Order: sequence, then structure tokens, then C-alpha cells
Amino acid sequence: MASYLAKEVQLARRHEEILSQRSVLLQQMENHLGNKETEKTWQAQAADAAYKRNAALLNDIEAVEKKLQARAHQLPHPDIVKLETVYWASVEEALPKWEQFLLGRAQTPVGFKKMNPTKQNQYDQLATSPAKTSTPAETYSSSDTPDHTMQGGSHSFETLS
Repeated sequence: MASYLAKEVQLARRHEEILSQRSVLLQQMENHLGNKETEKTWQAQAADAAYKRNAALLNDIEAVEKKLQARAHQLPHPDIVKLETVYWASVEEALPKWEQFLLGRAQTPVGFKKMNPTKQNQYDQLATSPAKTSTPAETYSSSDTPDHTMQGGSHSFETLS
């Protein structure tokens, strides 16, 4: 009988160990579940905040787009219109003088500085070359026009008076 009693005590201790392990595991499971719920709530709040932020950004972009479209349809400043008008009038006025030169059929128009001789020889060779289909004006860059005044990246021709 003593062996039964010892076995009973041993089983009772084992039962207590299992119950304590069970309570620890239940507590861990509850903590884990609480953490999951907290994380899920946090993610939902973050997603909601991101949605609101994206909606605000989209509204801002649409407002800027409307402003840009409205600005694009506005008339330019009167000074700019005047400058454009004067520019195109001067181009139309000077075009007949330059037309033959630009087509490669004549020298620089009267009243403009001549090219240096080496540039003139290159120009003459290009103008008489049968294999070349482009006009001589297309073959020169802004750096190839030596005696013309250049200011601030825009080209302006200086006439001799």
C-alpha cells in the first residue's frame, strides 16, 4: 500500500506541475492575443491616417492643377505681347534681306560684318558641295558666327552704321 501512496503523491505533484504549466501557457496566450489586438488596432489607425493623408495630398494636387490650368489660359503680360510683336515684325522686316543668304545663294547682307576668310572658305565649300543637302545656315552653330554680338544666350546681330 505504501507504494500506492507514493505513486499517488507523485501523480498529485505531476498534476500540480501540469496545472501550473497550463496556467502559464494560458496567461501567455492571453498576452499574445492582447498584443495581436493592440497591433491590429494600431495598424487600422495607421491605415486610416495614411488614407486621410493621401486624400489631402490628392486634393492639394488637384487644386494646384486647377490653378496651373487657369494660369495657362490667362493672357500673357502686355509687355511680353509687345516684345513678341516687335520681335516678329523685325524678323519679317529682315527676312527678305537674309533669305538668299540663308538659302546659300548670296553673301551676308549689306550692313552686317563679313566673316573672316577661313570661315568664308568653309562656307563656300559647303555651299558648292553637291553631296550636302542641308543649307549652309544649318551647318553653322552659334560659335561659328564670329562677328555677331551674343548677349545672355540670345543672338542679336549688330549692324554697321
